[in-house]
Amino acid sequence: MDQGYQHLCLAKARRLLFLVGATVAIVIVVQYLEFPSSRVLVSLFSAVNTRSFMSRNSSTGLEVLGNMTLSNGLNTTNTGILHETTDSDEASDDKKETAEVSKSEEKEGSPNNTNESERKRGSSDSFGLVSNETTSDDLANQDKNSTLNTINGSEEKKAMAPDASYINVDKDIAPISGRNRSSDADPGYPSSAPTMMNTFSNKTFSTDENSSPMIFESSNTSSVRKDTAGALKRDENSMSTSGSFSSKVTAAKRKTSKKPPSRVISIYQMNELLRQSHASSSSVRPLWPSGVDQEMLFAKSQIENASLVKNESRLYAPIYRNVSMFRRSYELMEKMLRVYVYQDGEKPIFHQPILDGIYASEGWFMKHMEANENFVTKDPGKAHLFYLPFSSRLLELTLYVRHSHSRTNLIEYMRNYAGTIAAKYHFWNRTGGADHFVAACHDWAPAETRGPLLNCIRALCNADIEVGFSIGKDVSLPETYVRSAQNPLKNLEGNPPSQRPILAFFAGNMHGYVRPVLLDYWGNKDPDMKIFGPMPHVKGNANYIQHMKNSKFCICPRGHEVNSPRIVEAIFYECVPVIISDNFVPPFFEVLDWESFAVIVLEKDIPNLKNILVSIPEEKYIEMHKRVKKVQQHFLWHSKPEKYDLFHMILHSVWYNRIFRIRPA
Repeated sequence: MDQGYQHLCLAKARRLLFLVGATVAIVIVVQYLEFPSSRVLVSLFSAVNTRSFMSRNSSTGLEVLGNMTLSNGLNTTNTGILHETTDSDEASDDKKETAEVSKSEEKEGSPNNTNESERKRGSSDSFGLVSNETTSDDLANQDKNSTLNTINGSEEKKAMAPDASYINVDKDIAPISGRNRSSDADPGYPSSAPTMMNTFSNKTFSTDENSSPMIFESSNTSSVRKDTAGALKRDENSMSTSGSFSSKVTAAKRKTSKKPPSRVISIYQMNELLRQSHASSSSVRPLWPSGVDQEMLFAKSQIENASLVKNESRLYAPIYRNVSMFRRSYELMEKMLRVYVYQDGEKPIFHQPILDGIYASEGWFMKHMEANENFVTKDPGKAHLFYLPFSSRLLELTLYVRHSHSRTNLIEYMRNYAGTIAAKYHFWNRTGGADHFVAACHDWAPAETRGPLLNCIRALCNADIEVGFSIGKDVSLPETYVRSAQNPLKNLEGNPPSQRPILAFFAGNMHGYVRPVLLDYWGNKDPDMKIFGPMPHVKGNANYIQHMKNSKFCICPRGHEVNSPRIVEAIFYECVPVIISDNFVPPFFEVLDWESFAVIVLEKDIPNLKNILVSIPEEKYIEMHKRVKKVQQHFLWHSKPEKYDLFHMILHSVWYNRIFRIRPA
């Protein structure tokens, strides 16, 4: 009987297991049949966990959405772009360096050769010499985790945007997976001079308060922008080309391993981010008070209430967001600003400027800053700003291990340097580095200035929102190609509008995914559009320079990275720049009204490029040309700094951004 009872129990257990299994199977089948786009059980558990986590953070004013944390405190409108920073990002992008780096290295010789090799490299990069570098996917892992959110209400405001016809993102374009770039300044002729692969792989975004942007709306809004806003709308015929454009971009990115950005932030949205930043004081509060804070708060009040500028011969009001505020801020900078320059750090990475080539901006600024007697103070207690004089170019040349395909040691070197400064001096700790700044032009600089340096004001040539550039805190540093350190103003000026028979001009190497598409659409397709690859070599680059001086518009497409020295070159030769580089923040964005003297075209609108340019009336073009000439003074290097020149503009933007982020202790 006991044996029979055991058989009966075993049979019932089997039936029970069968019923449980069948029930589970039915639930799974029903779930996937009825809810094919979601997993109900997972969603339920996720919702419970999220609500629980949100309740735990409610006291701190944080709101958690999935794995993203948004502030819902006093600055709830400042959610324009979320930045995430993780050390794991550094590990992932540093492990994935392009194999083409080794090809460039073999042609370069010793990376420590900072004279002749640098000079050749600068010439090569700026004139579009034939090079072997390509791009890589060293941000592929990071892109899965990074997020760009549009600013609040931007979807509803698109119709009101000055460039509303260019705001929508082309959904056919794949998300970005890489951010590597060789030198972008390649006006274009072949040569045997070696080139350097400048691979950049930073996809880090800061979630701290320091990432808030800033703006002031100009009281003298550009009439050119207003009058041409409608004229610059896309032609309906371009809609039929969107499919072919996407396929061309896909083909181009296959060759370069580059992809378009996952989210495009229009110039209108950038303006909105800057405006929001000015409307809120989101900088870190100092740990203890200082007299310099009160001085800067006084300066901020003076700038915000600046009297109206009536007569200023050197400042042409339409090129500025607010000329009155700019002039008052500049005057206060000249009168008040004191900068402490750290003597720490050994050459060549520190205190050794490179004055020619396409990375010359960081070198010229370092040279003038360290030698300046008007702004530099030996007493750090009186300093409003603290300068860390390092060269991102020389950091790469000195420490990058050839064939390693890793920049981890470069990033770690700068992290250790910041740690040394913080341990040795208490000035860093008072503000967490918010009153410190760097000026770096190499493509890798955003990666090298991560970690604690992310809190600093970073003047960067690679001013890409999607790789962590913070509008309103960071400064877009102009990338200037200096051909002669002895005469940086050689060949300045161009022809008047009546002597510019060419509608648009571009020549250069096919870096990145944009230029091949530009060449495919417009190369040898239209006599008005002089779009070339590398140009044949002519002594002194006369052919390229003459084309710029003879063209109404100079096309400035991105290369491997968003920045290009062509923008400054166009201004140098008085040619209206046409910027084709999504998510690029133009230089001195906080004070200059770029839409008044430049044309900004989204990458997806390349097929309609000529229509956009010819739709600008002649009288408006003449006014834009005039404004390019007026803004030129802000983009010139002089052997000795002059009022309103490039050195002073960089320093002013650092000062200006710090002023509007200062908070009393």
